[in-house]
Amino acid sequence: SQCDNAKGLKAFYDAIKYGPNHLMVFGGVCATVTSIIAESLKGWNLVQLSFAATTPELADKKKYPYFFRTVPSDNAVNPAILKLLKYYQWKRVGTLTQDVQRFSEVRNDLTGVLYGEDIEISDTESFSNDPCTSVKKLKGNDVRIILGQFDEEMAVKVFCCAYDEEMYGSKYQWIIPGWYENLWWESWINSSQCLSKNLLAAMEGYIGVDFEPLSSKMTKTISGRTPQQYEKEYNAKRGDGQSSKFHGYAYDGIWVIAKTLQRAMKYLNATNKHQKIEDFNYTNHKLGKIFLDAMNETNFIGVTGQVVFRNGERMGTIKFTQFQERKEVKVGEYNAVADTLEIINNSIRFQGLEPPKDKTIIQEELRKISLPLYSILSALTILGMIMASAFLFFNIKNRNQKLIKMSSPYMNNLIILGGMLSYASIFLFGLDGSFVSEKTFETLCTVRTWILTVGYTTAFGAMFAKTWRVHAIFKNVKMKKKIIKDQKLLVIVGGMLLIDLCILICWQVVDPLRRTVEKYNMEPDPAGRDISIRPILEHCENTHMTIWLGIVYAYKGLLMLFGCFLAWETRNVSIPALNDSKYIGMSVYNVGIMCIIGAAVSFLTRDQPNVQFCIVALVIIFCSTITLCLVFVPKLITLRTNPDAATQNRRFQFTQNQKKEDSKTSTSVTSVNQASTSRLEGLQSENHRLRMKITELDKDLEEVTMQLQDTPEKTTYIKQNHYQDLNDILSIRNFTDSKDGETAILKNHLDQNPPAQWGSSDPSRTSKDPIEDINSPEHIQRRLSLQLPILHHAYLPSIGGVDASCASPCVSPSASPRHRHVPPSFRVMVSGL
Repeated sequence: SQCDNAKGLKAFYDAIKYGPNHLMVFGGVCATVTSIIAESLKGWNLVQLSFAATTPELADKKKYPYFFRTVPSDNAVNPAILKLLKYYQWKRVGTLTQDVQRFSEVRNDLTGVLYGEDIEISDTESFSNDPCTSVKKLKGNDVRIILGQFDEEMAVKVFCCAYDEEMYGSKYQWIIPGWYENLWWESWINSSQCLSKNLLAAMEGYIGVDFEPLSSKMTKTISGRTPQQYEKEYNAKRGDGQSSKFHGYAYDGIWVIAKTLQRAMKYLNATNKHQKIEDFNYTNHKLGKIFLDAMNETNFIGVTGQVVFRNGERMGTIKFTQFQERKEVKVGEYNAVADTLEIINNSIRFQGLEPPKDKTIIQEELRKISLPLYSILSALTILGMIMASAFLFFNIKNRNQKLIKMSSPYMNNLIILGGMLSYASIFLFGLDGSFVSEKTFETLCTVRTWILTVGYTTAFGAMFAKTWRVHAIFKNVKMKKKIIKDQKLLVIVGGMLLIDLCILICWQVVDPLRRTVEKYNMEPDPAGRDISIRPILEHCENTHMTIWLGIVYAYKGLLMLFGCFLAWETRNVSIPALNDSKYIGMSVYNVGIMCIIGAAVSFLTRDQPNVQFCIVALVIIFCSTITLCLVFVPKLITLRTNPDAATQNRRFQFTQNQKKEDSKTSTSVTSVNQASTSRLEGLQSENHRLRMKITELDKDLEEVTMQLQDTPEKTTYIKQNHYQDLNDILSIRNFTDSKDGETAILKNHLDQNPPAQWGSSDPSRTSKDPIEDINSPEHIQRRLSLQLPILHHAYLPSIGGVDASCASPCVSPSASPRHRHVPPSFRVMVSGL
């Protein structure tokens, strides 16, 4: 009946009109009645003290200047909430408010309290009947700390919606009013569509905020009792009657009135001994002002704590409770007078390992290359570089060996250098943001691209240049001799590198590589912390990455095709020291396949840096290792086992029962019965080898000529008893055909005189100094004019039966008559050399 406005106002006016003069008004529970009465008290000079009206509206001192209350206002919880937010460092919150004036006023006051305190209200939601839409919006805005203002009925609906939206548990914290009745949810659970266990699961851990009914301090109050003693006596006297949480404030209110009147009496006795408080009437403004000032000076310890007014508002104690296992447990309290927050040790329990975060903490985590993986691949790379260094040592140490010399040691060195550069790029590919700074990483993007590109071109460019020289010598059958020095091959490799440099420089100047960061979708923390992991990955990219990579790949692809063409063209050259076509073909095949597979897998695993680095590193290691091994291991084995065989032509054995004919040569070579393709290839290879031998001998003869012209006095005199040794140096090899028994005698341009005549001397000259005479300039010039042409024209037939002027072995039966019937033991004598 107290909340009936009409009855309440009638009772008040009847007391004023018909009752005795009242000094003060004590009471007022319903907000509507209390606010009407409080607004009119100024006209009667009456001071009102309420013990139960908590509506924030009554805090307006301009409208209600004579109103006081011993119970804290609903707004009194806001400073306590601010203290709690600061305690747990929650700087981002959201509000959910029921559309009722009482709750809206608290929400508005809270906004003012939080303003300027570095706490953001990220979302403000309100609802009338269905809170689910507002709850969804709060979740969409990533609100983790929710400050609610609603009654018990709406609280059940709110927590049902929170359960449906999974806005509960270790990631969320609800802070709601703490003045609900005990087991409040049981009265409203049936009106919701939520199961009891689901509702309790969503409610678990919420924090309630309300004023403290009785102080928890063991301190004697103004009455001489402690709060605990008072409560015990109160419970004993009320018996089985229903308890009100405002009884302590009502008790302290009586003491407030008593202390106020006491101070007023003391003031009157001190100032005007003739005036007493009994002289007060509703028109006595002076006494009314004395009562008002005395009320503002109230300050004592009551059963509800320290009783102090600030602008008519009680500066009381605010308690914090937490819902734990279907009951509310006090976890802390806030003293408004001292502005202090006290959290009871180990009483508050969060559902996670730590208090919830005020927002989703996004921790960017660099997907970096595993250190053990980098160490293992680096170790493999170091082993590869050691192997390359061993090959380099082997190549330099044996550079004067005929096997190595014929295989172009300078080109071999370039192949090794290219392989080592490729190996070195692996170290750079494994360095990411976990090892180097962002600026250094951006520099490495360019450096590692340059090193790998130049290394590839150096290795394969040198290999293909060697093959081109073999191709140029052996495929041009019309030339008599051709010398291609290493300097020319270096120029070719330099040209390939120049193209590389042009592409790389244009790339760097026009569209340089930059460090870019790719962000991926958030992932839960593996350790279970209340954070979200956003993986990030560093890349080396630019605006037109596809175009530049296409240019580089196209150039490298053409280089590989050119190498394959040369390897195919020189496949029949059977001098192992010169021809690496088989190994080049194997190397190009392996490198091509591995590069295609590696590029595809690397692109598909770009979001997995460990897998990508492993694939790239293994492809580089495999390609470099297989290339170096295919080039140098056969040479090393041959040099250790049979170094001479590698510099000679491979022989083909033919038998009389060969029946496979060469359709291309059977019509042109009618004199040779049942000749096979393999025999023709063998003869052509022999012809190629002899061409190379001619080139070497021409160079040797030029050197001998220069020596004889420069130092004639050092020319060696060869005696007659040394003729046999020279005969053993140069001999004629005969090609025989087992079927017809004819002997194909090679051309030779020597006279048919017996060997003895070559060494005879004029008796008339022997009486003089023979050494001085035979080494005279005239004799030397005469010998050179005779012997050098002989050696030049006769040496070729003597070592293989091939005329220097023909492109095939001269074994035709129609050869010149003077080449026939020469004894097989014939020797070419060259005296004076």
